[in-house]
Amino acid sequence: MTVVTEGRRDIAARPPHPLRAEVVRGFGPWAGAAVLLTVAVALGADADQWQGGWAETRERLHTAAGLLGVPLALAAGCWHGGREGRRRTEELLASAARGPLARLLASGLPLVLWVVGGYAAAAGLALLATWFDATGDSPYLVALVTDAVVLASAVVAGQVVGRLVAWRLAAPLLAVGGYVAIGMLTYGSVNNSYAPLSPVADSMTDSVPVWWQPLAMVAWAGGLAGTAVLAYAARRRAVALLPLAAAIAAGTLLVQTGDGLWHTSPVARRQVCDTSTTPQICVNARFEKLLPQITDALSGITGRLEGVRNLPVRFEDRAGRPARDEVELPMLAPIGRAVVRGELADPREYAWAAGWALYGRGECDKPDPRLDPVDNAVEHYLAASPLEKVFDEQLAERGGADRARLRARVAARARLEAMGEEQRRAWLSEYFATTDRCDTKGVPTL
Repeated sequence: MTVVTEGRRDIAARPPHPLRAEVVRGFGPWAGAAVLLTVAVALGADADQWQGGWAETRERLHTAAGLLGVPLALAAGCWHGGREGRRRTEELLASAARGPLARLLASGLPLVLWVVGGYAAAAGLALLATWFDATGDSPYLVALVTDAVVLASAVVAGQVVGRLVAWRLAAPLLAVGGYVAIGMLTYGSVNNSYAPLSPVADSMTDSVPVWWQPLAMVAWAGGLAGTAVLAYAARRRAVALLPLAAAIAAGTLLVQTGDGLWHTSPVARRQVCDTSTTPQICVNARFEKLLPQITDALSGITGRLEGVRNLPVRFEDRAGRPARDEVELPMLAPIGRAVVRGELADPREYAWAAGWALYGRGECDKPDPRLDPVDNAVEHYLAASPLEKVFDEQLAERGGADRARLRARVAARARLEAMGEEQRRAWLSEYFATTDRCDTKGVPTL
């Protein structure tokens, strides 16, 4: 033991921990940086499609971790595990006091910490980016922990493969093989009953797993990794049957449950409404913070409809068909179209789409052409299309029939706008009582 004398005090200098060199100067920091960059670049390539939505962020992180992170973790573990074979130091290490299992864990745990740390850093950056523009809901931290355990299991399994196969090309080939296998397991066929075993198990953004699915996935991935480690390094290799049994049981449960692993999120089943408008405006609770923006975007419609009768009670934002006295709010999901980074991408276009839901006669395959001037006049008055001017110019440039159609539209718009307030409310009340008709019977004229 080295003794350092400082004045009259003797301080025993402790030897560095054997894991210190692996953690600080080994291959681990490079592997962690590779995972961080890979996941960050994958997320950054389409940030406008997940930033602001917690469920979308969860799905993007989950996909990046499973489809890209797991093959990279397998390759990192394989390369690190084959280090002694490439250096031809296996016999020297075999004579050490520590057994094979202790040596394997001492070599692999620092790498696991770096890989998981790289993923955690990328996930933290993604969560921070979403937090600034969050539209509602809350983070899904259990999914991130599950992905971290799967990555750790991949590192350990790769470590075992590297010790068995010390070939330099084993690591990249294992990464490619892992990527192909995960892709085929996840996306290989429409009715793939084994897809729940994939680390990229698909779900909808408005769905959450049953409470035990993360535990089963941890048992499945961790059990396979534990089986590989114990079968390779344990003194009594029969103990490898224990994690193998756990993996088989978890895998069987996942496969047999199938689509039942996911159910609609309680948040996605709830709506948040502004009842001060006519019609009322309700949004899915996942987009709760967008309600003021949507109310403002539709204020032109709701303001002009004040006092009008025969209107739907509310705009609704739930899965499935709206009730008889409701109309569907224009879709907010998927993020990246109508909503980008917590903001409505085009409020004017969104208002036009909402207005179209009120008077669009969507149930009619071929509405009577004589309804066109009337419907267009209502559209123009409530929320004109952003492309209205372009459409008018196109009709003007075409033949006589289209020009006559344009003249009829312009005349109807002028007559509706020229009405007094009370007359227009009465006319609109009569009009909205007939929006489910495909012919002109009962529809007021202009």
